[in-house]
Amino acid sequence: MKYYFDEIIPRRGSNSYKWDTAKEEDVLPMWVADMDFRTAPCVVKALHKRVEHGIFGYTKVPSAYYEAVTNWFMRRHGWQIKEDWIIYTSGVVPALSAIIKALTMPGDRVLVQTPVYNCFFSSIRNNGCEVVTNPLLYTDGTYRIDFDGLEKEASDPKVKLLLLCNPHNPAGRVWTRQELTRIGEICFRNDVWVVADEIHCELVFPEHSYTPFASISKEFLMNSVTCISPSKAFNLAGLQIANIISANEYIRMKIDKAININEVCDVNPFGVEALISAYNEGEEWLEELKQYLLSNYNYLKRYFEKYLPHLKVLPLEGTYLVWVDCSARKQSSEEIVKTLLDKEKLLVNEGNMYGEVGKYFIRINIACPRALLIDGLGRLRRALK
Repeated sequence: MKYYFDEIIPRRGSNSYKWDTAKEEDVLPMWVADMDFRTAPCVVKALHKRVEHGIFGYTKVPSAYYEAVTNWFMRRHGWQIKEDWIIYTSGVVPALSAIIKALTMPGDRVLVQTPVYNCFFSSIRNNGCEVVTNPLLYTDGTYRIDFDGLEKEASDPKVKLLLLCNPHNPAGRVWTRQELTRIGEICFRNDVWVVADEIHCELVFPEHSYTPFASISKEFLMNSVTCISPSKAFNLAGLQIANIISANEYIRMKIDKAININEVCDVNPFGVEALISAYNEGEEWLEELKQYLLSNYNYLKRYFEKYLPHLKVLPLEGTYLVWVDCSARKQSSEEIVKTLLDKEKLLVNEGNMYGEVGKYFIRINIACPRALLIDGLGRLRRALK
C-alpha cells in the first residue's frame, strides 16, 4: 500500500476525554465515530498552506468548493448535483436539526428506523416533534426493513418526515437500490419527506454499492433532502463542514432560513480547504483506507469466532462501526460497557443509545491501527471471559 495506516498517533484531548470516567491516559476509546488515522496527505498539505496565509477570519466559500462536491459525486456515484442545490453548514447534525425545523411544526411526528444514530432522537425532540419508530427486522444475523410497518406508520397524517440513515449506522447495512426504492414509494405515496443522512456513503465495501436516495428518480429528488460530508471518510469532523442537498427551490429556501435561525450558516475556512482537497485529490488514499478497514473487520470477526463465539458479529457492508449481538450473555449493553470500562478501561458504545432494540448490542469502532485493534480485542476478551 502506498499510504501508511499502522502509525499510532498520541491523542491530544480527543474523544477519550469526552467522558468524565475516561480521563486516564490508558483508556482505549473505540466508541465515537471518528478515526485514529491521519487524514489524507493532500488534505494536510492544503491545511498547511492555509495556515501559512495567517488570516483566520470569516471566509467566502469559493466556486471551487461547489465544483469539488459536484465533480466528486458525479465521478464516484453518477449523481449530478447542481451547484445551486448545495447549502453548506457546520455539520450533519446541525443540518438535520435545521431541516426538521424547516419541514415540520412542533407536535409533528418524525420516523426513524431503529437501531439508529442517537442524534436523530435529540434533533427531533429539540424541535418539539415526536419520535416514531419503524424498527428494523433482525433476522438471520442481519437487518432488513419492515416495509409493512413503514407503510402503517407513514400513513399517519401527523408523520411528516423519515430520517433515513444510508448507509446505516449502527447496523452496518448499505441499503440496496431496490430497498431505497420501496422506502421512497411508501413515503411519496403518503406525503412523507425523506431526509437522507448519507455521511458514511464513501465507506462501502466490495460487493456492496451506495445509491444516493435522491438519484433514484425525479420524484424522490424533489421530495427529499440529502446530508453529506467528507468528515467520516477523511476524518475531518473537527473542521466542521457539511452540505445539504435539495433540488426543491421552495424547500431549499425554508432550510436556508432555518440554517440562519439556528446560527449554523458560517463555516470554518479550514473545513472549506479540506473538503476541496479531499474531493479533488484524496480518492486514492480513500480506496486504500477502505482496504485497511475491511482487513480490520475481518481480523475482528475471526477473533470473535475463535475467542468469543457466543457474541455475534454482524456483517459489515459499510461504515467502520461494528455491531455486536451480546444477547447470549443475558446482560444489558449498559452493564457490558460498564464492565469493559471498569475492568479493562475499554470504551465502546452501549446499544440502547440507538433505541430500545439495541439493548443487548454494543458498537465497536475499528477505524484504528491494527495494534490498537488487537489491544482492544484483548481487553474485551479478558473483561468478558
